[in-house]
Amino acid sequence: MQKELAMSKAVDVVSLWWAGVEAVRGDKAVDRSLTDAPCPRPDRIIAVGKAAAAMAKPAAARWPDVPCLVVTKYHHGADAPAHATVMEAAHPVPDAASLDAGRAVQEAVAACGAGSHLLMLVSGGASALVEVPVDGLSLDDLRAETDGLLASGAPIGEMNAHRTARSQVKGGKLLTGFAGARVTTLALSDVEGDALATIGSGIGDAPAQAPFDFHPRIVASNAIARAAVAAASPVPVQGNEETLYDDVAVLAPRIAAALKTARPGLHIMGGEPVVHLPDAPGMGGRNMALALGLAREIAGTEGLRILVAGTDGTDGPTDAAGALIDGDTWDDSGHAALAAADAYPWLAARGVLVKTGPTGTNVMDLAIAHIEG
Repeated sequence: MQKELAMSKAVDVVSLWWAGVEAVRGDKAVDRSLTDAPCPRPDRIIAVGKAAAAMAKPAAARWPDVPCLVVTKYHHGADAPAHATVMEAAHPVPDAASLDAGRAVQEAVAACGAGSHLLMLVSGGASALVEVPVDGLSLDDLRAETDGLLASGAPIGEMNAHRTARSQVKGGKLLTGFAGARVTTLALSDVEGDALATIGSGIGDAPAQAPFDFHPRIVASNAIARAAVAAASPVPVQGNEETLYDDVAVLAPRIAAALKTARPGLHIMGGEPVVHLPDAPGMGGRNMALALGLAREIAGTEGLRILVAGTDGTDGPTDAAGALIDGDTWDDSGHAALAAADAYPWLAARGVLVKTGPTGTNVMDLAIAHIEG
C-alpha cells in the first residue's frame, strides 16, 4: 500500500499542472521582469485582463503612490492592490461593464501628461473586458457578433482581427490617445506566437510610428509553463509541444491515437483549441469538451490519465478549469453531452472536474498525460 501511495503521488498530474501555473503567475512574472530589467517610475499603471489583479501587485508594491487602474473578469479582482481602482466585467462576451471599463481606460491614458511614463500590464481576456465600440455599433450588436465568432470556432487571430476593426481601443488604437514620453507594456501571452499585437487584441500595443518611446516585453507564456511542468515531473518527459491548435473534435482522436502507442512517461501539450458550438449549447468550455472527447477515445485503456485545463482557472463561462479523465471515465451517455456541448454536468456527475479558482495567470491551456510504465 505504501508503494502504491508513493507511485500515485509521483504521477499527480494536477500538482504538475500547478507547477506550470505557478511559474507564470502574473505577480511572479511582473516582479521577475521589473527586477531583471528595471524600468523608470511610472506616472500611471493600467492593468487589464484575467490576470490584471495579480500583475498589478508587484508594480503597486514598488510604486504605492502611483495611480493604478485594474480591469479584470468578474470575481478575479480580490487580490488587486488595496489602493487600486478595480473594475470587473464579463468574459468571453462583453457587457455594459466592459464599455464602462473601456471609457475608464481611455480616460486614464488621456490623463497622462507630457513627459509621463505609462506602465501597461496586459493579459488575455482584455478583448472582452475592455471595449469602446466604433461609432454606430451598439452593445447588442457587439454581443451578437462575439457570440457568433465563439460559436463558429474561429481561431483567435481571426477573432481579434474582427474585434480590432470594430473597436476604438484595440490594435494599438488605445495608445493613440497617449501624450506622454514612454509606454512600458508587460504582457502575459495567451496566443500562439506570443505576438503583442494579438494579446488582448493588441490593447497594449503601440500604434504605427508612435510619438513616444515604446518598451514591450512578454513576461510569461505557455512555453514557460510547459517547461516548469517538465522540470517538476518525477517521471521521464516523452513529449513537450504546443500543438493544441485545432478543433476539439479533430484533436481528441489525434491525441488519443498518439498516446496509445507512446512510450511510458509524461506527455505535455499546450495551446488553445477551438470548439464549434451547436444552437443553444449546454454548459462547458473547450478544455472540458476536449477532455470529454478524449475520454471517449481512450475508453478501456489502462494506465493512462489525462488532465486538460485552462491556466486561468476558468474554462468557458464555468467555475471549473477543466477535467482529469482516464480509461474508466467514459460511458455512452457522453455522446449526447458532446453533441450538445454540455460537458460540464456530465463530467461533474463523474467527479472528474478540476476546480482551482482564479489562478492569477492566463497563458492558454495545458494538457498533461501520464502513461504508466
